[in-house]
Amino acid sequence: MKVPSSLTPLSFLAVTLLVWELAVRFLNVPAYLLPSPTAIIATVDSELFLHLAVTSGEALAGFFIASACAFLAALAFVRSPLLERGVFPLAIAIKTTPLVAIAPLLVLWMGTGWWSKITAAGLICFFPVLVNTIKGLKAADSKYFKLFSSFGASQRQAFRKLRIPFCLPYFFSALKISSSLAIVGAIVGEFVGATHGLGYVIMVSSSHLDTDILFSAIFAAAALGILLFQFIGWLEQRVIFWQTAETE
Repeated sequence: MKVPSSLTPLSFLAVTLLVWELAVRFLNVPAYLLPSPTAIIATVDSELFLHLAVTSGEALAGFFIASACAFLAALAFVRSPLLERGVFPLAIAIKTTPLVAIAPLLVLWMGTGWWSKITAAGLICFFPVLVNTIKGLKAADSKYFKLFSSFGASQRQAFRKLRIPFCLPYFFSALKISSSLAIVGAIVGEFVGATHGLGYVIMVSSSHLDTDILFSAIFAAAALGILLFQFIGWLEQRVIFWQTAETE
């Protein structure tokens, strides 16, 4: 009997949790070292969902702002190679600088409110979208442009009907990566200065040795990342419908 592909990860997750639960119980592992899954589930309450909502809002805002800015920057770079050579090294410098080193500056400049976390999430999302979008916009072979030119298509038409369709698979691949990174960026921003969010819960629970609450916050962040990744994958199938048809 063939197991549906959607049930495969759930099956593995169920087996892992069962083994985890039995190992903790039979080996008498202290709760502050490794709590059981049932103990972790018991800590889930409305307050955790409130912190999850805060982190989700920060991550999504940073993700959307960074993706839009990266896409526009990629368009500008493709239009102007001189601009790409001049500004692209700056994007690389931002990417190679650890976010934990930038986060205190963001709090200093923007305070402990939403914007420092949104900016942290945006900074970590920006570079993957920029690089993949530039690559996608340059992916179309020159022979296609010659074909468009032979039919009298303008540069605007070639850009809209040739470059953009070639770019979309690269763009969505970058969005899948950045969606998870946005959560990381928001949580790192909350480590530095926050009173709400999953990062705040992780910092407080780790200092108090509330390992069960710590795990619940980690699992909440992981679940949010999986949800965003799956949503973008679903959206990709709807937008790039011709790619799905080719693989069938």
